[in-house]
Amino acid sequence: MTIRRTHLKSTLLVIAASVCASAAAYQPEGRVECIAPADPGGGWDFTCRNAGNVLEELELVSGSVQTINMAGAGGGVAYAHTVSKRAGDSDLLVAASTSTITRLAQGQFPGMTADMVTWIGTIGADYGVLAVARDSPYQTLPELMEALQEDPRAVKFAGGSAKGGWDHLKLLIAANKAGVDELPRISYLSYNNGTDAITQVVGGHVDAFTGDISEARGFMESGDLNVLAILSPERLPGHFSDIPTAQEQGIDAIGANWRGFYMPADISEEASAYWTDAINTLYASQQWQDVMERSGLMPYHYSGPEFRELVTTQINEIEALSRELGMMNQ
Repeated sequence: MTIRRTHLKSTLLVIAASVCASAAAYQPEGRVECIAPADPGGGWDFTCRNAGNVLEELELVSGSVQTINMAGAGGGVAYAHTVSKRAGDSDLLVAASTSTITRLAQGQFPGMTADMVTWIGTIGADYGVLAVARDSPYQTLPELMEALQEDPRAVKFAGGSAKGGWDHLKLLIAANKAGVDELPRISYLSYNNGTDAITQVVGGHVDAFTGDISEARGFMESGDLNVLAILSPERLPGHFSDIPTAQEQGIDAIGANWRGFYMPADISEEASAYWTDAINTLYASQQWQDVMERSGLMPYHYSGPEFRELVTTQINEIEALSRELGMMNQ
């Protein structure tokens, strides 16, 4: 699946003016809710809490942004709640990612489709990692993949997405590129968030972690987690620069997990325009650029109609990929 990166096409000054124009017709008043479709500690929780702080700091909301954790069904509980109970609510943001559209592409949100919500924008990309505990017998990605080549059940993996979700799919993409056979036999255990999954790995209960760099950072810095590979086209900058890519180890696997937001359906055009412009302003701000640098997020920004087109395209690509890797019936 090809994922491209893009930057804002307008300056912060123009964006801010657009926000002000939208505000004449709509302005969030009081508390804004941001649903993180998982327990605290994962990528969706990170998205709500950090974006909420910056929205408050930039005074794009008049009150506070409250994070509400709503775990279940790989994001399905939050999606169903938004579709069935929050239609028209202009003061609700829901954290989304490539994991969200993976579940939609695989039909894992029964009776629900992507056009049942309003897609607002992305605020960066979180690249995938494959990692092990510091005392693991596997010290390189090729060593890990060689074990799977000999026996697909030899290594147990933990991830923060549901079985068949994006964390699972990233693992299968890498294994497929490494020449592993019988991909459906690879052992994958699902946890409510990346932090829980990593805890199982560093505690010696599971062999390896498949997730995102933002989830792994704290455990990596403490020395408890050894990141064998980043699934990015090139090494990340700064304090992540020592992590080798899968490609430079001979495994041509890339997995970018964009992070962003959707809102309920049936919100007004003015509200949709306001929040689209607000997310543009957030992304362009120095405050958010600092968050991205600290967390390992890379540039990746779509909003409005361009984002909706991206969602449609990626759903089609992920559906095809899921079938190819044996995650869906042909």
